[in-house]
Amino acid sequence: MIKITLPDGAVKEYDAGVSSMDIAKSISEGLARKVLAASVNGQVWDAERPIREDASVQLLTWNDLNGKTTFWHSSAHLMAEAIESMYPGVKFWVGPPLETGFYYDIDPGDNSIGEEDLRRLEVKMAELAKQANPFLRKEISKANAVQMFTDKGDEYKLDLLSNLHDEGITLYTQGKFTDLCRGPHIPNTGFIKGIKLTNIAGAYWKGDEKNKMLTRIYGVTFPSVKELDEYLVLLEEAKKRDHRKLGKELELFAFSEKVGMGLPLWLPKGAMLRERLQQFLQKAQMESGYLPVITPHIGHKNLYVTSGHYEKYGKDSFQPIKTPQEGEEFFLKPMNCPHHCEIYKTSPRSYKDLPLRLAEFGTVYRYEQHGELHGLTRVRGFTQDDAHLFCMPNQVKDEFKKVIDLVLYVFKSLSFTNYTAQISLRDKTDRAKYIGTDENWELAEQAIIEASAEKGLSTVIEYGEAAFYGPKLDFLVRDAIGRKWQLGTIQVDYNLPERFDLTYIGEDNAKHRPVMIHRAPFGSLERFIALLIEHCAGKFPLWLAPTQVKLLPISDKFLPYTENVAQQLKNADIRVEIDDRNEKIGKKIRDTELAKIPLMLVIGEKEMNDNTVATRRQGKGDTGVQTIEEFILAVNEEVKSKRAFE
Repeated sequence: MIKITLPDGAVKEYDAGVSSMDIAKSISEGLARKVLAASVNGQVWDAERPIREDASVQLLTWNDLNGKTTFWHSSAHLMAEAIESMYPGVKFWVGPPLETGFYYDIDPGDNSIGEEDLRRLEVKMAELAKQANPFLRKEISKANAVQMFTDKGDEYKLDLLSNLHDEGITLYTQGKFTDLCRGPHIPNTGFIKGIKLTNIAGAYWKGDEKNKMLTRIYGVTFPSVKELDEYLVLLEEAKKRDHRKLGKELELFAFSEKVGMGLPLWLPKGAMLRERLQQFLQKAQMESGYLPVITPHIGHKNLYVTSGHYEKYGKDSFQPIKTPQEGEEFFLKPMNCPHHCEIYKTSPRSYKDLPLRLAEFGTVYRYEQHGELHGLTRVRGFTQDDAHLFCMPNQVKDEFKKVIDLVLYVFKSLSFTNYTAQISLRDKTDRAKYIGTDENWELAEQAIIEASAEKGLSTVIEYGEAAFYGPKLDFLVRDAIGRKWQLGTIQVDYNLPERFDLTYIGEDNAKHRPVMIHRAPFGSLERFIALLIEHCAGKFPLWLAPTQVKLLPISDKFLPYTENVAQQLKNADIRVEIDDRNEKIGKKIRDTELAKIPLMLVIGEKEMNDNTVATRRQGKGDTGVQTIEEFILAVNEEVKSKRAFE
């Protein structure tokens, strides 16, 4: 007999070899029909896999994140089975689950698979799903696996095998499809009901543009057709909100092949939006004791060797800039923190100087692969709202909590109310990818956990997600249609102060090592603005909108009065434009609505004679008649209040 501990603390005894599905059936047949997989001692297993020792077991359903990812990984295998049955000779690379859905990279060989084939593949997947074929796990030796895929001439699976040890290699089979896979999988294909293949694209093998281009097919599945239909409605809404589409329509940013892929060009309205965001955060930072600094766009190679960034990120950086001086190399700046460490060292520091808070909107550069670039969310040059706080060890927790307050202030001002704080810690076993001592890591991790608890944050802990130099607190925000984004981040770092030999003189007149906190509430301006555009569908709050007010004269006869109104608004620091086109007022209103400008002022005979304006709010229609003074006062009060989206 073995003891099974359930999440509620209950302990039950079962025969050795019991499966999680057996455990579910012993509790409730209804529960068993919902179980997709199980967490056994913290590892996700197939629900039918035998448990032979005492274990803690959590049954996973569609409502659990690991249940969903198992479902979508199994769906990728179902799609591969459909592809193989329709296109003989195809080969498969990897098919991982995503945050929503899955993809599979395939080498189609002599076959041609295009967008027009996705519907036929969906039908085939549905046909195979109805067979309710079980996912069967089989352990295999590395030698036998190598022989198997050598016989098939499958260079992709042989490449995967080359990086695996002899133990723990498994195959999974459902129906007529077998794949090299460590799993886990759902009990059978019959759980998969709603099926949609969403996109087809090219992807270089292993993400290396020197390798062969494979075909990547994306899909999403659900346990019911109803849930799929609801998701597709959200998907259509997401397309309308796509920041790439709205960015073009609203004339915010553009890309140019001549300038370079992944290097956005900010147009005047986009630049105004950026400036408003910067000014908003700069004001909050100044009130919180931050000092502005500016650092160069490049740095000497030795700077990044000292910091450790060269070793960790050298391959993801642009090629070094070589100067006429032999052996001298510079890099486009991939991070701001090494520069800020050097600013700290420009003069001796005392405990009385700490905490020292240095802030910079610093542009950094990283060489992302062509296939990974995506609008503003994945670029090669981006600006971080970066700051680095240098403090004494006994100040870390208080400073960390103050940064949390700043992040929450940003979220509240932009109506991001649905968020989770993720505490990202080291991997429990693989410590090779991190720098620094265990003692410093434990101090940093404890400070984050305690500060988050004291601020009452809703948190989750993820092991293996820390930065290479320290643990961090990442804020995961859900937008208006439920998608999750990572935005602000706060990181505690004991390591860079060691590497740069940073010191301060303590009350005891001895040298001590400061602790460094990295923080960026926006993360990067580019990614934040992409999220902001999609969150509010381009309808920015009045305080942030590039153009706040559009003046719409009914005819040219009223232009002089309109220009006078515009000047009064400009004098009050209100951003205003005039639509002086020879068009009917109805068309002017429609075009202003489409441009998502918050306020419109319609000006005709009555307004001119009464020295008033007829006001309209975007999406809400007429809001009444006001004097110019009343309108200016109302706008300034709304801007000052930082009222969120209407």
